[in-house]
Amino acid sequence: MRWLRCALTLVAAAFALPSFADEIRPSVVELTQRGATDWALDWKFPLTADRSGSYAAATPKPIKPSTCEYSFTPATRTVDFALVGTAHLQCQGRLAGQTLGVDGLFGRADALLRVIPLDAAPQTFRLTAASPTATVLAEPSRWQVVSSYFVTGIDHILAGWDHLLFVIALVLLVTKTWSAIKAATAFTVAHSITLIASTLGYAGLPGRPVEILIALSIVFLAVELAKSIRVPDMETWTRKVPWLVAFAFGLLHGFGFAGALAEIGLPLGEVPAALLAFNLGVEAGQLLVIAVVLAVRFLVVRFAPKVETPALKAATYAIGIIASYWLIERIAL
Repeated sequence: MRWLRCALTLVAAAFALPSFADEIRPSVVELTQRGATDWALDWKFPLTADRSGSYAAATPKPIKPSTCEYSFTPATRTVDFALVGTAHLQCQGRLAGQTLGVDGLFGRADALLRVIPLDAAPQTFRLTAASPTATVLAEPSRWQVVSSYFVTGIDHILAGWDHLLFVIALVLLVTKTWSAIKAATAFTVAHSITLIASTLGYAGLPGRPVEILIALSIVFLAVELAKSIRVPDMETWTRKVPWLVAFAFGLLHGFGFAGALAEIGLPLGEVPAALLAFNLGVEAGQLLVIAVVLAVRFLVVRFAPKVETPALKAATYAIGIIASYWLIERIAL
């Protein structure tokens, strides 16, 4: 059947995605002042898997300010699928006006750069392949932190395939626009609660069980979708009170967001602004996904109603099989 072939094609493409689809793992570079001329340069670059499945260090390298010199050869080590490095620098004069960044970013790769002086406010920059360097400002603004973490939040939801599949499955399951909006709002409120609570240290769950349960939540929605296709009038908890189901799973997904944010870290002195900006970025990306799904479904129903059911079947099987693959692999690893 055509819809089954479509589903299998989507699944085959999705298996190229990493199993831990929630991980954001950007590059992070931090320059911290320790004394009048002493600075510590720390960085973390993700390891990437080649086609054979072996991991190799990413190519980026930190770019130090021109007024700084290494006190000794930088030391690197591998920790949790990332290359971690540290070095001591001797810097002459203030860093205002100096350029630093990351050499070797390519494609959609990005990096967070933090500069933490002793006598001034920290500065945070988001670096990309197009703009791999930043200039230290004499007077930093809070907008730096807000803009950097807002865009990082958007990147996370758009690159976090498990969160995306959950949101897509939820919108496909709840056919009425108002019900979909209420369910999406409940999901937003719930994961905002656990994201903030976990980031501030008031709650927390181990990363591996969270990743497993997130995959399980997508499998659950895929099963509910399959039931609704087979028996359109079937009343289930998800169909009766979708906002409650979305809220419950949203609490779980919030721990996933918090784990990603922990990988990045929060700038000292700007924790509330960075946390709020990251959360708003996640919501902006999520609303974009919801709008696209609703728009596509509206167009299909309006101009090609006969395609709706086969397309929904293909999407349901693709989501269910991908999520099941993640679930099994996360349990096995």
